[in-house]
Amino acid sequence: MLATIIRRLLQTLVVMLVMSALVFTGIYLVGDPVSMLASPEATDAQREAIRVSLGLDKPLWMQYLVFIGHAVQGNFGNSFLTGEPAMRLILERMPATLELATVAMLLSVLIGVPLGILAGLRPRAVGSRAIMTGSVLGFSLPNFWVGLMLIMLFAVTLGWLPASGRGATVPVFGVPLSVLTLDGWASLILPACTIALAKCAMIVRVTRAATRESLPMDYIKFARAKGLPEKRVLGVHLLKNILIPIVTVAGLEFGQVVAFAVVTETVFSWPGMGKLLIDSIINLDRPVVVAYLMLIVFFLVMLNLVVDIIYTVLDPRVRLERRA
Repeated sequence: MLATIIRRLLQTLVVMLVMSALVFTGIYLVGDPVSMLASPEATDAQREAIRVSLGLDKPLWMQYLVFIGHAVQGNFGNSFLTGEPAMRLILERMPATLELATVAMLLSVLIGVPLGILAGLRPRAVGSRAIMTGSVLGFSLPNFWVGLMLIMLFAVTLGWLPASGRGATVPVFGVPLSVLTLDGWASLILPACTIALAKCAMIVRVTRAATRESLPMDYIKFARAKGLPEKRVLGVHLLKNILIPIVTVAGLEFGQVVAFAVVTETVFSWPGMGKLLIDSIINLDRPVVVAYLMLIVFFLVMLNLVVDIIYTVLDPRVRLERRA
């Protein structure tokens, strides 16, 4: 296990280096930040002074080497717009995104797993067909449309919930959390449900497939032959074995939510990393964009490592195969 973790960490360094080169080059080719920062009345000398102050007068390879040298020290540069460290701006927004992603995935698992098991137990029942039809809709409907419809219904028509913002927060060890206040939940529930709809559809389909695969297995037949209650058969013997694909998919989907919640955060004006990314792209704030993408790459690689470790803990066969 330790050797596997060390090998994955070394692979992470290589992935980060390659991604840094691709991201830095791609961002360099998109627009000119000076045109966004300088006023329309600025002279050529003033524009050149801005370019020099930002280090944009150097060749691309030299800018990249400077970036790598600073990144190794944990410095990803300062925002062109605010002058604050880019990574600090991102880390300030990270709790909001992680909170939204966590609540959305919890809703997806708590709703999707029971529905998937039900659909797997009685695949030909009317209720099971309705569940699978709903999962198809969950996959098909775009997030921005679902978000707008939820806003129109619950915020505009009924007036029950706010249409944007994060609501009141409570600091816990310096991290602001909105799940500890009613006002925070009121602002959180709509964007969380918007994301959870598609993720729940995925969990339902994975759970149903795992349930259909596990039901004919000998351990299920043996448990029923011993006269165990059906609740124990399903809640212990079945659920324990179908958790492996569920945990794997849920972990990977959680990473996707954190990385790609841009649309949902923009629709609901949720002050997370995704909205910061969109604003930085519009204003060509290169340091923030590069720092965000590097952080997301590192987060996804580490999340995949954690999922692999959990998979190994849940399935002893993986450990036995590696030893062999």
